[in-house]
Amino acid sequence: MSKSEIIQKAVFSPKIKTYILLSVAFFLFISIIGIPVLIIWFLGFGQYISKRYFENLKCVLTDRHLIFSKGAFFKVEKTIPLENIQDLTFLQNPILNLLELRILKIETAGGSNPHGSDMKLIGITDAEAFKLKVLDQREAIARPTSKKASAPESSQMLELISEIRDLLKDMKRVQYNQSGQQEGEK
Repeated sequence: MSKSEIIQKAVFSPKIKTYILLSVAFFLFISIIGIPVLIIWFLGFGQYISKRYFENLKCVLTDRHLIFSKGAFFKVEKTIPLENIQDLTFLQNPILNLLELRILKIETAGGSNPHGSDMKLIGITDAEAFKLKVLDQREAIARPTSKKASAPESSQMLELISEIRDLLKDMKRVQYNQSGQQEGEK
């Protein structure tokens, strides 16, 4: 298997750490049971988790795939073939708007997720340019590469087609002669 050519590496905004800290705090707060955990979360544990998550974020666009890895303690790596990408969508919410971040949601054909999203990239700097690069590369793969036959290949092809034509004519002549003889014998 050949090595893929890297086209672009995504750069993530450090504001992701704040987004993770606030998002988890929000869910802890609305769960009511998580309110006592909020103290521990804000006193350092949340900052540690956010920092580790940010350090493990990687997204690479190659000539054939989009490779994404993330995780604070348990690392997840996902590879999506570009030809399977159906849609790239930007998502925003109040916290993202406050931090000037965007989520790039990637949907694939035949995705295993019933909600249709196979990957969410949070906080890519210059996300619009990255999205356009992915779409351009997907289109480059989808375009058929029409290779014109060279002169020697064309003449060989023409010769082969002529041989096939002559063989078909011979088969037709033999079949006609056999059917004529059978009727004469009756």
